[in-house]
Amino acid sequence: MSELLTTHQVQDLLKVDRSTIYRMVEAGRLPAIRVGKQWRFDSEQLHRWLSERAILATLSAPTQPASGLAALLPLGCVQMIQDAFAEALEVMMLTTDMSGQPFTALSRPCGFFGALVGKADALIGTWQQLAIEPALEPRFLRSEIGLLFARGLIRVGDKLIGMVIAGGAAPADWPPAEREWRSWARRFGADEAAVHANLDGVYRLDADQRTKVLRTVQRVADIFSHVAAIRQMDNAIGLQTTAHFG
Repeated sequence: MSELLTTHQVQDLLKVDRSTIYRMVEAGRLPAIRVGKQWRFDSEQLHRWLSERAILATLSAPTQPASGLAALLPLGCVQMIQDAFAEALEVMMLTTDMSGQPFTALSRPCGFFGALVGKADALIGTWQQLAIEPALEPRFLRSEIGLLFARGLIRVGDKLIGMVIAGGAAPADWPPAEREWRSWARRFGADEAAVHANLDGVYRLDADQRTKVLRTVQRVADIFSHVAAIRQMDNAIGLQTTAHFG
């Protein structure tokens, strides 16, 4: 029988803290054996696991160091989660980096948005304003096309890496004055007849719905934060194992 390693020995080998090891064990991502109330790690099994990780890290290593949302979040998975929450909340949703650059495709764009601007990156100014919004809790802010949006922040450790944006909701004074929507149409090069025809193509949320959106948008961002933290930890362990066996 091969040697059984303690948690402290595995800490020294992987260069991660004890809580990280426990999370990996509980998630079934690190082979371990329960001995009484303690976890022990079969040295041969652990080294095989490390070898496999090193091989996978080498095969999947990018040619240049990756950074930002694309490095830490699987786009397809994020898009599916965002689409599902947009349908459930009956609002538009988008995920961007902290500079306002869209990471996902826009979920459930309303008719007015589609007629006026069409693409998410047309409102980068609004997304950037949401990024610097000082409020700790999500709240609705009026966008440059009159619709209301709120954001939840995606964090990894103490670093902000992105936002989940939800809205497309009409404010209480909707629809806007004719001179206002015509001005927007000229600004974005939109067809004025199409914009006028879609003035009612917005999401109208009552007080309870607004509260639900504000409560949920940060929860969605928290899900993405959790995924990003796991991916960051996997990337770090992959680099360590590559160095260990290289």
